[in-house]
This record gives sequence, C-alpha cells and structure tokens, in this order.
Amino acid sequence: MTTVETTAGTVQGRVKDGICDFRGIPYAAPPVGELRFRPPQPAEPWVGVRDVTRFGPMAPQNQGAMERMFGAPPRPMDEDCLTLNVWTPACDDAKRPVMVWIHGGAFLYGTGATPWYDGRSFARDDVVLVTINYRLGALGFLHVDGQGNNGILDQVAALEWVRDNIAAFGGDPNNVTAFGESAGAMSVGTLLGLPAAKGLFVKAIPESGAAHSARTPEQAERIVSAFLAELGIDAGPGVVERLRELPASALLEAQAKIVERNLDGGLAFTPVVDGVVLPERPIDAIGKGQAAGVAVLVGTTRDEWRLFAMLDPAIAGLDDAGAAARIGAFVSDPARAADVVAHYRATRTGATMSELWSAIGTDMVFRIPAVRLAEKQSALGNDVYMYRFDYCTPVFGGALGACHALEIPFVFESLGAGTDMFVGPVTDDLRTLARRMHESWVAFARTGNPSIDGLPEWPRYTSDRRATMVFDLDPSLVEDPDGADRDVWAGLL
Repeated sequence: MTTVETTAGTVQGRVKDGICDFRGIPYAAPPVGELRFRPPQPAEPWVGVRDVTRFGPMAPQNQGAMERMFGAPPRPMDEDCLTLNVWTPACDDAKRPVMVWIHGGAFLYGTGATPWYDGRSFARDDVVLVTINYRLGALGFLHVDGQGNNGILDQVAALEWVRDNIAAFGGDPNNVTAFGESAGAMSVGTLLGLPAAKGLFVKAIPESGAAHSARTPEQAERIVSAFLAELGIDAGPGVVERLRELPASALLEAQAKIVERNLDGGLAFTPVVDGVVLPERPIDAIGKGQAAGVAVLVGTTRDEWRLFAMLDPAIAGLDDAGAAARIGAFVSDPARAADVVAHYRATRTGATMSELWSAIGTDMVFRIPAVRLAEKQSALGNDVYMYRFDYCTPVFGGALGACHALEIPFVFESLGAGTDMFVGPVTDDLRTLARRMHESWVAFARTGNPSIDGLPEWPRYTSDRRATMVFDLDPSLVEDPDGADRDVWAGLL
C-alpha cells in the first residue's frame, strides 16, 4: 500500500508489480440532490485515510449496442460517479509526462474502469496515466435551465484536479496530454475550443473524433422538449426541480426513447454551443487560436463506419436518395449531398450500399472533421501530426475491416485483455504493431513529437503536404490519402 496527500485528503492506493495505482478518487462532489443538473462542485474533504483500491461506480447509463455485442460485463453505477484513477511508476518528484484518458461511448455509455484502459502499460514506460468518469446522457448534457454542458465541465474539473494534485503522484502538471476516443475524442476537440479548459493541457490526441460534435441551442431545445414530454413534465419555471425529484431510472428510460427516435440525426446528448460555457463551435474557436500552443496528434481508423453499419439494419434498404438525405442532416449545404453520394458511387464501382455508406459515414463523421481540426490548428503554426489506423481485424469474417475503436487496445498495448473477440488472435506481428503505436503516443506525450524508431520519418501535418502515418503491420507514410474524397467535402464540413 502507498499513501498520497491530495487537496481533499489522504488517499491510499496499492502497489502491484512495481506500479502504483489509485482507483476511485473523487475529483468533485457527488452530483446528487440539489447538485443534479448543476456544474461540478469541489470534492468534499475527508478526515483520515481514504481507501482508493477499487474503481468508483460508472455514470448512470443504459447498455449500448456495442456493449451487448461484445458482452461487456455490467459494473455498478451511481450518480455519485465523479471519480478518477491514476497509474504511476512512483509517487515521487520525477515530474513525468501525464496522460488523461477520456472514454468514449456516444456521450451515453462507458467508464474509465474498462479493462482496455488499464494504465499499467503507460506507467511501465514512465508516464502517469489518468482515466476519468464524467456524467453521461441527460444527466451530463441535457440543455436545461440555460446550459447543458455539465459532462464537459466534469472533464474540466478532472483536469483541474490533475493540475492541483498530480505532482504528488510523480507527474508534471505542466506536461499534460488529454486524449480520448470517439465521444472521448469529441470531448478533447471540445476542450480545445473551451475557454475554461485553456492551460489545463499542452498536448491533445483525439482518436476518431474532432471538434464538430456540439449541437446548436435550437437542436438542444428540441431534445429537451421531447425528453420532458416523455416524462410528462411541462417546460417552464421549476422544471429542474421536478427533474431532480425523479429517480435516475426514469431519466434513463426517457433517455433511451429519445436516443431511439434519433431527433435531428447524430448523437442525442452532446456538448451545446450555449454562449456561456461554449461561446462558439469548438472548430471555429480553434481556428481563432483558442488552442494556441497545444500540440495535436489526430487521426481515425480507415473503416470507422463498418462497425456501425453492422449495427444498422436500415442500411440494407437505403438507396442513393436516402443516403443523400442522411448526409443533408449533417452538412452546411444539403443541396450538395447528392453530389457527395455520386462521387463515392463513381469511385467505388460495384460497391454495395453498406460498403458505400460505410465509406461516406467514415469520412463525414470522423475523417473530414479530423482533417479540419488538423488544418485549423496547423495553419496557426501549432505542431500537428496525423495518423490513420489500417490494420483489419479478421473477426466476423473480416467484415469490420479497420473499424471504429479497433486501435484502442494497440494504443494501450492491452492486447489479450479480452480483446480477441474484436482484434483477433494475438500474434507477434500484432504485438509489434501495438508496441509501435503505444511508443508513438508515449513519445508524443513526452516531447510533442510521435516519431520513434521502427516507423518511417513522420513530418508535421500541413495543408500543403498532409503527411499521414498509416499504422498497419507494415507502417508507411502517405501524403494526402484519399485526397479526391477529401475534396468533395470542401465547404460542407
């Protein structure tokens, strides 16, 4: 056992195989009772030594389709969920680089306690790794009573905790990297454009997500109206008080119905451009220099959308007009959506609709937003690196390709931690790929440059060159991959 003094009190973690870990440390007060639907408040101090050898409960959530597909074991959940976990080689004054992982899950699901996110691999490489929980779904992102960004503010509170406490765990508060995947990457992209997060991290790694996920107030209000109708609550004064009187189970039931209805398309509960916490779209704020000085490593998998296509039976009945209608809900000029479909149809002769939509969805939701983030941040002189993950999993007969979330066990070098059903059998080649990718992330966290031995030269990303490191069994450096597809989205995203 080992103890550390934090700003709220003393915590006692454990030491295993030379790595110290601390699980379930509160970084904010429990958001219950009068604190439900309020921004996070400071953690309540305690007297004596607090045992932090067990993960805290995950945020209230319904089970997602991917969790059902892969048989993720249930974990305890509770509104008292604002905790984080730390892995470190030693609690000393070594000032190691710090990496803060923000989990994905469509802003609806997930926990920092997922076995894939075990921080031991980073700690073995002399990095302090932090994973966090934050409020999800309606409890974190319902735009009610003038604001709806509590889940993002939870992340800010966790980063503030890191700033104030991580030195006692052997980390350097001046060398923090925020990284995450999917909704976690969209969170990182949001934090890059969020005034309250400025200065809390100096490097960022958004994996399969960027800075385009925030809803407009008008979209958010439609979600609120539908949500309240499901609960039989009238909008107006006192609505938050009435919502606070309901059990979390009732909120989750209404939330599930809203998600199923897919209002306005896209994710139901996301950050909101409320004019207060988030004054403008994150991508626009980034373009104006909000993230000045932050080095960024950004990228996607090659076949992001294949995972979602497997979970979307409606694709089988989709035609080109239907595909254009789906695109129109996301882009700035819906009249050009048919041109996008025609381009992908012309460049993919013989493709099925599932294959066609997977290519379009990959670019529309993930790759082009990542490119836009890279363009905006690099144009201001900041260091930006781009990657793409191309390894194709053999599971499901190879139907998933290099799909969404496939890179995570490679980044964490957690192959074998229940990943076989997704990644496939672990081979020496896969271990080498995982080691290269993990070492690149560690190098970036340490120096701001992801280049390592075993990879080709990795130049910075610029709009002139668009250098992209392709991670596969045989890594390569490609300039402007699928540039013709990128061009068709000009002015749309």
